[in-house]
Amino acid sequence: MTACSAANSQEPPPLNSVSTQRAEAVFAGGCFWCVESDFEKFPGVIEAISGYAGGHTQNPTYKQVSRGGTGHYEVAKIIYDPSRVSYSQLVEYFWTTVDPTDDGGQFCDRGHSYKTAIFANPAQLEIANASKIILQQSGRLPSPVVTPILPSVTFYPAESYHQDYYKKKPRRYKYYRNGCRRDARLKTLWGAH
Repeated sequence: MTACSAANSQEPPPLNSVSTQRAEAVFAGGCFWCVESDFEKFPGVIEAISGYAGGHTQNPTYKQVSRGGTGHYEVAKIIYDPSRVSYSQLVEYFWTTVDPTDDGGQFCDRGHSYKTAIFANPAQLEIANASKIILQQSGRLPSPVVTPILPSVTFYPAESYHQDYYKKKPRRYKYYRNGCRRDARLKTLWGAH
C-alpha cells in the first residue's frame, strides 16, 4: 500500500532514490573509445559499451572489423535512465560529439567502420530523423549531414580490452584523441562544449 500511495503522490522521489529504469541507444561515431568516453560523462547515462553493429558477420572481432569487409560500424551502446535523460537529448548530444558531415570516417580514422550512424528502434526512428532534419535545416554546418539513421540491429560487444579504454589506459587514450585532433575539429564545428 505504501508504494502505491507514494507512486500517486505529487512529491518528487527523494534525491537519493535509485531509478531502475533503463533504456538503450546505439551510436556510431568513429572510434568507439571516444564515443564511450563522451557518453559516460553525460548526466543520466548509466554506462556505455563499445561494440559493433550493422554488419553481416556474427560475433565479429576487432581485427575482422578493422580489416574491413564485415560491414560493421564501431559503435557504443548507451544504457541510460529515461527518467533523467531523454533519447532526444542523447541524439542532440551525439551530433556535437561527431562530424556528421564526414562520409569517410571520423577525424584520423578512415573507412566504413569509422563512419557515423544512429541505430534506432521503431520508437526512436522518428526522433532521430526529426533531429537530423532540424540539424540539416539549421544551416549550422558547412556541408550536408551524411549520418544515416538505420534500423536497430544486433549489437556485438567489443573485446574486454576495448571496454573503458579511456579509464584503463588514460595516457594512451589522450594521446590518441589529441593526435586525431578530434576535439579541435569538434570545437571548429560546434564551438566549446
